[in-house]
Parts: sequence; C-alpha cells; structure tokens
Amino acid sequence: MERRVPDAGPGTLRFPEAGRDQGVHVERRQERSPLRHRTRYLFDRTLARSTGTLLGWLALCCLAVVVPVSTLLVWTDPEAPHSLSGRLTQVWRTSAETLRLGVATGAPLRMLLSVLLGLIALLCVSTVVGVVTTGLGDRLAELRHGRSRVVERGHTVVLGWSDQVFTVVEELIAARAAGDRQVITVLADRDPAAMERALTAALGVTDGVRLECRTGVPSDPDTLRLVSLGAARAVVVLPAEGPDGDLRVVRILLALRTVLGAEGGPRVVAAVHDGRRVPAARLAVGPRGTVLGTDESTARLLVQCARQPGMSAVLRDLLDFSGAEFHIVDVPQATGVSFGEVALRLETSSAVGLLRADGRPLLTPPPGTLLETGDRLVTVAHDDGPPPLSTHRAPVDPTAVARTRPLPEHPYRLLLLGWNRRAPLIVATLRRTARPGSTLDLVTGLSTPCVPPRTDSPPLRLTHHPGDPSAPETLTGLDLSAYDCVLALSADQQMGTPPEQADDRTLLAMLTLRSWQEGTSRALPVVAELHDHRSRTLAPLGPAGDAVVAGELTALLMAQIVHTPELAAVFEEIFAVRGGALALRPAGHYVRPGREASFATVVSAAMRDDEYAIGYRPHIPRPARSHGTVHLCPGKSERRVWNAEDEILVLTPGRTEPAPTSLARRTLPAMRPGPGEPAEESAEPQRPDAPPTTPGADLLP
Repeated sequence: MERRVPDAGPGTLRFPEAGRDQGVHVERRQERSPLRHRTRYLFDRTLARSTGTLLGWLALCCLAVVVPVSTLLVWTDPEAPHSLSGRLTQVWRTSAETLRLGVATGAPLRMLLSVLLGLIALLCVSTVVGVVTTGLGDRLAELRHGRSRVVERGHTVVLGWSDQVFTVVEELIAARAAGDRQVITVLADRDPAAMERALTAALGVTDGVRLECRTGVPSDPDTLRLVSLGAARAVVVLPAEGPDGDLRVVRILLALRTVLGAEGGPRVVAAVHDGRRVPAARLAVGPRGTVLGTDESTARLLVQCARQPGMSAVLRDLLDFSGAEFHIVDVPQATGVSFGEVALRLETSSAVGLLRADGRPLLTPPPGTLLETGDRLVTVAHDDGPPPLSTHRAPVDPTAVARTRPLPEHPYRLLLLGWNRRAPLIVATLRRTARPGSTLDLVTGLSTPCVPPRTDSPPLRLTHHPGDPSAPETLTGLDLSAYDCVLALSADQQMGTPPEQADDRTLLAMLTLRSWQEGTSRALPVVAELHDHRSRTLAPLGPAGDAVVAGELTALLMAQIVHTPELAAVFEEIFAVRGGALALRPAGHYVRPGREASFATVVSAAMRDDEYAIGYRPHIPRPARSHGTVHLCPGKSERRVWNAEDEILVLTPGRTEPAPTSLARRTLPAMRPGPGEPAEESAEPQRPDAPPTTPGADLLP
C-alpha cells in the first residue's frame, strides 16, 4: 500500500530516498534566504557586470545622498526663494556645486550641456590623478622591493642570507669607531622589508648605522651593480644552505670577478661549508679575497670543547668586538728588543706573535727572537691602539714558578649523539689527535654511519650503537657515567626549513641527559651543536654543559678579517695549521698553588715552553654561568693567590696536522651490529662524498 505525503505547497521539495521501491517519498522544505542576503547577492552581480554599471551605481548613491541633503539645506535657509521653482533651482545649484557638474540654469538643454562639461572635467581630472597615483605607487613599490641603486662610498656589502648574517652585521656594528658613520648593505633574494625587520628586531637600532637592504640574486652581475661594489670598503659573501649552497657561493664569487675585474676592488671575505670547495672558491675570488670553511672550523671547535670545556665561550670572547680581541699594532720603539722582553713590558696587552715586514706571521716565537725593522706585534688587547711599552718589565717572582713537568695524558671516552655532514670531520680530528686507549661511541639512527679512513695504527676505538639519539630509552641504556664528555650534534638544516627545527631533537636529547644528571647528582660535560642562536638560551645546560652554534665561529672570523684584513694569516695559523693552538692549562703547571704572584710570573713561566699566557679563568665553586668567566689581558702587575684549580689560557706552539695518507673510502660491513650487542669497528665504511681533512682547508689569507 503506497504511503502518500500531503502536498506542502510550492515551498517544499519531494525526492525519493532509500524507501523508493516501497513508494515512500521524503519531504524536505527549502529554506528561503533572508531579504538582505538576496539584495546583496543581486547588488554584487550587478557590480560585476562592467565598469559602466559600477559608475552608474556610484552616481545613484551620490544623488541619493546629495539631493536630499541639498533640499533640506534650501528649505531650512531663511534667505531661500519663496517660490517652488526658485527653491528647486537653488537645490539644483547646491547639488551641482557639490558634484562639480556646473551651475548653469535656464533651459533644460543648457543644464544638460553644463552637466556634460562637468563630467568631462571630472574625467580629465580623475585621469590625471590616476596617472600620478599609479606612477608614485610604482615608484614606491620599486623602492619597497629594493631595486634602487645604493649611492654610498666606504660601505660594507653583505651578499646572501643565512644564520650568520645576524652575527656578521652585529660584529660590524660593534667594530665601528665611536662617532663614525657606517652603512651596511645587505643583498639577498628575499623581501627587503622582511630582512630589515629581522635585522632590526635582532640587533636593535644603533645611532650612526644605517641598514640598506636590496633584493635580487647576488650571482647576477646586473643585480650586483645596485650596491656599488667598486665604492665599497669590503664585501662579505655568506655561506648558503642546501645541497648546492657552496656552488651558489662560487657563482657569486665569479659574478664579483665579472663586475670588479680580476684584480683590485674591495676586500672579499667568503665562506663555504664543504672544505673541498675551498680551492675552487679561492680561484674564483682571486688574490683580494679570503675563503673560510664553516664545517671544518665548527668540527674543530666541537672537539676542542669536548676536551676543554668552556672553550667556545673563550673563543667568542676573543673573536667578538665587545672585549679583548686580536690586533696587529706597530711598536717602533720595540725594534731590536727581544720578543720575551716586549711581552713582559706590555702592561695591558698580551703579545703572542709577530707579523714580519713581508706579511708572514710568526706566532709564539722563542722569547729570544729580536724584532726587526718593519715587524708588527700580534697582540690580544682591549684597545686596537698602539700599546704603551713600559721602560721596565713587570715584576717576576722566580720562587713562585712551578717546576717544569709534562702534562699528564689520559685516554678518554666520548659519546657522539646524532650524525650530520660535520660528523666525519669530528671523527677524523679525534683520530688524528686521540690519546692511546681512547674510545668513541656513536649513537645514530643510521645502520652504518660513514666514517673517514683510519691510520695504520689507530689509537681511537670506534663503536656504533644504532638508535634514536633523542629517545630516552636509547640514552638510559648506556652507561653515561663512563663518559668523559657527550657531543650532541644537530641535524643538517634543510633548504627552506627554519633553523630551530633542526635543533629540536638535540634539545630533547639534552633534556634526557640533564634528567640523568639530576637523578644521579653527577655532572656530565655535554657539548651541544645548535643551528639557531636562540636555541642556546633554551638549551638545558648543566653545570658542565656548553653549546656551540654552528657557523658562529666562522661569522666572527669573517667580521674580524673585514675589520683587519692582516688577521687572516694569523687566524689561519691559529685555527687551521696548528689545530688547537689555544688551550686552557692548570695554573699549577706554571705557578705554585697557594702562592701569591703577579700575572707576569705566569707569562714568564709559560715562555719556558714557547707558550704565551693571555688570560686566566679562576675557579669558582658555583659559577654564574657554565665554566666561569675568562679574564683576558689582565695587568702584568696584577697579583693574586693562584689556586690549583685555576686555569691559564695560553697560545701554544701547537702542532702541524699531517694530511691524511689516503683519501680513499672503503665499505666493509664490520660497523653493522650483531644481535643484542653493539658493533665494533674493524674496518672503514665508504663515504665518497666525505670532505677531506686536509689541514688549512677552512682558512686562507
């Protein structure tokens, strides 16, 4: 039997549903739209038809407002005509004056001609206003997009955009002499307003400093001409992220050669990630440039911090412009005086080497080396002016000098968490400098990490533990108390991803390590590599922890070389050729613990081994920051009671790191773990793309 639904009228819809085969019909009432929605819909459809329709609606809206208001004004005017025709004429004149359509009265044809002339005048004026507005808008858009030419002289040009831009610009501003005007131009393929906002938010506004941001591809010669390279004081080429970042840097250097020529022009300081790209970049930049390698310098810094906690803070203090830093100064009155004598006669600065007249650096020379005509001193000082050379040396107490004895060398055990492109360089550096019996444990998510080849008799034992370094169960399964230090590496930053994302897993691993320290009441030295400088403030560092921002050392070196180009040779000798020339030694190696002595006594004792003391770190049981503060360039006459746990910062003769005997990479399955136990290294896996560990690959003057 068919069920019928009563007719609901024209406002309903009938349609069959699941019960259609039984003849069941379901009724659904159509909702009517409100009047305001239908009116707006009709209005929008009308406006979308043409420009003429839009003008018509505009005219109607204007008349709907102007005519009633004009009528009200006339009817309320005591001096208005009394006749109806007079008042209507007055309404017409008031409306016409308001709309600028003319005020002619009389015959209807005369009034229409007046309206036509008014419309023509309005069209001409609107056209002129539109042309002027469009031209000014295009010009403002061009200025906003950073396409205008920079007309400056003596400015510094920064090409590219990376995490190092904030450090470089900050140090360039800090190096500015008081009262000097400085212009820093940044050219990158980014929105100039966004670049300026980012720099201003991070660095603030400094009087006498102006930032000029321009947009464009830095490898385009036509774009480079926007920043007036020929009139610039220096050019900084920042390292680029991504797998082809170094290739883009080399292309920028070739574009600079095209614009400036093969020789001449401003000083160019560039940086690449891969050490294998450094020779090509050097050829591209020519004799006026310096090329640094970020991965090599970061790997060496991480190794130094693992062996000497707090070294990253020491290097930051030495290489930024906020305190004491390296200087090259002329001291003519020191000609013919021995270097050791000069080092003791400089009260407020520390001499560490010479720069010969031919530009060759001679660091940590024997104390008896005589200064020749044209030699300049390499010093560490708070001021870049000529240091005053006292007529008498500072007092030295020979009875407070400790006996010479070799420093003990003990094997160490390190834990390396994570893997990135700098990890093979860290392993190679540890192998070349490891003490016999040392152990390196790797915890990575890779089944077989690619490590560089070992020497014939490796003193470093390498063990791989596969697992997620940020997982708590991975770390708690290790005997953390057996390690002398933990190195936590951040993942490689991918192209287009924020740098803080690469630090997330490292911060998570640091939280697990900090939890273990608090649970066991033991201090575990942890050195974390981070990409974002803001992550350093978030890092849960323990009392023996340290954080290294990847590329920060390179950025500081770039700013120093821009300010003083002659320092390039000095930095290559310190950070590349010698490898770990800066060291923190126990104070008991130089002076007797518990004795009061001047800092000149420490300097004199260090010169026995051709080492030159440039500061000290006093032992503080609970320092305000990790590892305490290093006092750089104390007065030679400053006296204090030296503690056995105090540390002396010295520049050592170091050692020249030998080049690897073979750059070949071999693949063997020995790194794969067996069931239930970690795999122990017996041979080397292959890494064809691993950068070589040639000394000096990260710096070149």
